[in-house]
Amino acid sequence: MPPTINTLLHNASLNLRLVVPDAESKILDSAVSWVHSSDLDDPTPFLDPGQLLLTDGTQFRVSDASPDLFDTYVRRLVEHGICGLGFATQVVHGTLPQGLEDACREQGLPLLEVPDLTPFIAIIRFVADWLAREQNARSEWSLQAQRAIARAALRPDGLRSILAELERQLHGWVALFDAAGNHILMPNNRPMPSTLAPGVNEAVRKALDQGARSVSQPSIEGQQVTLQTLGRRHHLRGVLALGAIEPLDPARTDIINSVIALASLALEQARTLDTARRHLRAGVFEQLVSGSMDVAARTAGQVWGRLPAEPVIVTVVQPPGQGQNLLEALELLSDDHRGAVFYAQRNENVVVLAGPSHQQKVTLLLGRYGATAGTSAETGFPGLERALKEGERALRRAIELSRPLVRFEEISEGGMLGLLPREEAGSVAKRLLEPLAKHDDAEQTQLLPTVAAWLANNCVWDRTARQLGIHRHTLRNRIDAAGTVLGLNLDGLRDRLELFAALQFAEETS
Repeated sequence: MPPTINTLLHNASLNLRLVVPDAESKILDSAVSWVHSSDLDDPTPFLDPGQLLLTDGTQFRVSDASPDLFDTYVRRLVEHGICGLGFATQVVHGTLPQGLEDACREQGLPLLEVPDLTPFIAIIRFVADWLAREQNARSEWSLQAQRAIARAALRPDGLRSILAELERQLHGWVALFDAAGNHILMPNNRPMPSTLAPGVNEAVRKALDQGARSVSQPSIEGQQVTLQTLGRRHHLRGVLALGAIEPLDPARTDIINSVIALASLALEQARTLDTARRHLRAGVFEQLVSGSMDVAARTAGQVWGRLPAEPVIVTVVQPPGQGQNLLEALELLSDDHRGAVFYAQRNENVVVLAGPSHQQKVTLLLGRYGATAGTSAETGFPGLERALKEGERALRRAIELSRPLVRFEEISEGGMLGLLPREEAGSVAKRLLEPLAKHDDAEQTQLLPTVAAWLANNCVWDRTARQLGIHRHTLRNRIDAAGTVLGLNLDGLRDRLELFAALQFAEETS
């Protein structure tokens, strides 16, 4: 640590006397970054904040040394961040000017009296030697810490040992989060305070969502936490969180950078293994689709454990922009529920197999990462190929409607095109149109008759607008509103036909 004003006062060889403030004041523990001497009326352009200024008072002529002169002088020093003022007596002035003492007391600037037997160079040399010893000690500490980190990296549990050594060196807590934002618990490490956990978790997710290398220092519950992402741009492997540590100087920063490099290397090596495992997953899934259930089950059993028990739901997912993070999260979900959730990449999509009891967890995870998905009906493994097509069809509908998730049951059971041969089509048609009728009653709109007229005119805008006596733009706004209320995409032929069929069946049964 740099020397403080108290350090100078307690050095008997300097023989300094404290004038302002009282000896118990906390301000005397302010660090002295350097010592500078000047007799200029305004020395601040040549000073840095945190420095101690020494003067013999040549600038304070006895003839015109008014209180305003001292007030202005001291105010400049305080506003510039000078930590203290040393005034030499028995050189130009026999005693301390009372106006200077009053100004320092009023504005809270520490004032020291430097006797004539103490040269300024002695004070400057004392601080310089102190800072040099401090710098040498920091360099030695940094070298020893680097060696300790390197030795830790060679242990069998290298990553955990690295983080434990970092905690020991920085005297704070260290937390590692994976690419999905989950806290990886490291045995024997100092725990992250539970009061900080919600805020840290949220900050970690924001850092990962950016998809780029970054360093941030958010203040959480009044404590500063340092977050450093690990990995490469768009391929982040996790986040390193540091808390309850002293301010980062160059030596500490070097240690942290070394740990980040080693941790990133370890995680990148793990990525190669993950890639191979995902290729193996894809192969197992293709075996399941082709009907080679025995081979797929044996392969999966040797690597992940048993496959999900029948029946399963097939979820076909279109990954978001940061698809790598979604894959990391699915890997963790699969590990947490071994034998209940299985996923694999297939072309541009990701396919997830899960039992009905675990499907909600899959849906929540996909929603968190902003993925678009379609799910099949429940199926056994012999019907996996059919279920895969159902999931793909539901995914296409989800993309058409800009919805995060569509279940195949919504198409096969709730969709009018799938019900045309059924006798109960009329009642289903009324249920489909019911939201539109309720909206018209509640909002005093004319969406249902407008849609009916538009479909009767083969969706010709101008002819329908003339028939209804409204502007063409008004007609389009009503059709868009009707599609929103019904959850249909009326720009597409399929949903137009579905609505047309519903109107026809509703009319026949009315």
